[in-house]
Order: sequence, then structure tokens, then C-alpha cells
Amino acid sequence: MRSDANISQHYADDLSACAEIVNRGDPDRFAAVMAASPATRTVLFPIYALNVEVARAPWVTEESMIAEMRLQWWRDALAEIKEGKDTRRHNVVSPLASVLDEHAAGVLDLLVEARRWDIYKDPFQDFKHFERYLDQTSGALMYVAARALGDIQENIARDVGVAMGLSNWFRAIPALEARNRVPLVDGRHEALIDLARSGLERLERARRSRRVVNRHVGQAFFAAWQTETILKQVINQPCRVADGVLGISAFSQKSSLMFRAFSGRW
Repeated sequence: MRSDANISQHYADDLSACAEIVNRGDPDRFAAVMAASPATRTVLFPIYALNVEVARAPWVTEESMIAEMRLQWWRDALAEIKEGKDTRRHNVVSPLASVLDEHAAGVLDLLVEARRWDIYKDPFQDFKHFERYLDQTSGALMYVAARALGDIQENIARDVGVAMGLSNWFRAIPALEARNRVPLVDGRHEALIDLARSGLERLERARRSRRVVNRHVGQAFFAAWQTETILKQVINQPCRVADGVLGISAFSQKSSLMFRAFSGRW
């Protein structure tokens, strides 16, 4: 039988592995988590590590069947958590099982299913399809992360998540197009501006409800620290999307995260 000390060491090692996965695969989100409290990090890193692994799965191979199998592996792991079974030993799944309940595991299962779009080269059917993709990926992730920290109104978390997902999508467009993907339903500048405005409206709507969000829970929203700036850049200069020059300076990044860490505002 393993001692409590060994179990504790395994857990610490798993958390370190999760943090490293996020640091390598999603450095902006890693920086946001590091601006949160240490107790919050132990909850968020396993959730975000799963997101990195799932988001990466469709892109590491040109074989659609292999990509499907990779995503199914994560769905199977989430099913174990959802059903309360003994989970497979894995440096992400093991700590993840300690921070998710049945509902959260089900939401993340839908996130993995939505990522199947990334495997193939079919365009989005229409704007509603694109919006649903953002909600089931970025919106769902933000909801699960915030809910793991405490009580949260789902619509608030999903609004922040979709707005953040849209800003990240704008930044990813040059790379997606380089891989022969069709990332937008309408790529005209006017359409980009309208999309960015819709994301900014979601973020502002969520912020109007800031008073009902517990300060501890609100740390999950630190991840959206660049969202407002990026969406405003698209509105003011939509050409920056194709040029791949969205984002803020290193100095602004550091000061923005320091402000959130000290104020708790998002």
C-alpha cells in the first residue's frame, strides 16, 4: 500500500507536470494563472492542461483517424470521472479527477467533441455554427474553471470565455489559413469589426455583473486579460488580423497582470 507521503508526492509531481504543459502550450494562460493565488493554481492548472492537450490533439497528425482516437482517449477519461470510476493513472487525468464533479466532466466532454471540427478542413456552416464552437470550447472552459473555484452564474462565465475565445481566434487566423483552413464565415473587414464588437459586448455584459462574482472565483477570469485590448484593435484596425500583429507589449502584459493580481478586477 502506498503511503500518504507517496500519494502527496505523486500529486505534487502531477501538478508540476500540468503547469509545465500549460506553460509550454498556452503561455498567456499560464501567466494569468500565476497571477492568481497558489490555492487557485492547484485547481486551474489541471483543467487548463487538459485544454492544451485536447486543443493540440487534432494538429499533431495528418491522419484524421489517429486524431479522432486521441480525442476519444480524453472523452473516455472524462467518462471515468463523470461516472465516479477509478480513473486511469495519468499526470493530467489524476489531478483533474480531484477538481471536477460529474457536471463539469460532462461540460468538458462536449468541449472535446467540439474539437473534432479542428481535425477536418470543412468551413463553419454559418455564424451560428462558429458561435457555438466558441461557446463549446472557450465558453465551456471558462465556465468549468470558474465553477471549480466556487459559485458562478453560467452565463457570466460563458460570456467572458466566448469573448476571450474570439480574441484568441483572431490571433490564430494567419496560422489557420497557412494550414489551408477556412477560419471565418466572412473575412471582410466589416465582418471582422462586427464580430469583435459582439465579443466586446459579451465582455462588457459580464463585467456589469461583476458585483455578483466572488473575488476568488473571479480569478478564473484573469485569463481574459488581453481580450478587451485585442478586440478593440480589431475594431480600430481590422487589417491587424491578417498581418498577425494583435496583442500587447511585454511591459503592458506585466503591468496588466500585476494590476489584476493586486486588485482582483477582471
